[in-house]
Amino acid sequence: MSLTVEDRNRRMLRARDAMDSGFAQALDVAALARVARVSPAHFSRQFRATFGETPHRYLQRRRVERAMELLRETRRPVTEICFDVGFRSLGTFSRTFREIVGEPPSAYRDRFAGNGARLRVPACWAMTWLRPVG
Repeated sequence: MSLTVEDRNRRMLRARDAMDSGFAQALDVAALARVARVSPAHFSRQFRATFGETPHRYLQRRRVERAMELLRETRRPVTEICFDVGFRSLGTFSRTFREIVGEPPSAYRDRFAGNGARLRVPACWAMTWLRPVG
């Protein structure tokens, strides 16, 4: 039985939702493929075809997005935030954050720390403006 495009997309959305809700956990392609009910090799190809990026890159970007929020909204140490969002190495976190955001986590935090300034815009707008590209 052949799946329709809508069915394939729905399966990929289920896997992406699992990544969104469990971004801080160790997630592997095999587990995500089970959620999507496809083979691991097919999952990676289909995910990229559906969303335009690999599952690994999507997960990294989601983790960085959460780290950006924590860096803006808290004074927690960068190392603590790194581990809380699911990275296992501060070096990998810093390198990935810089690749996606364009600056290191500490510089990003410093831009939002001046005079206790906080974003005064609706959260949905802020997420759109601050969403990393890449």
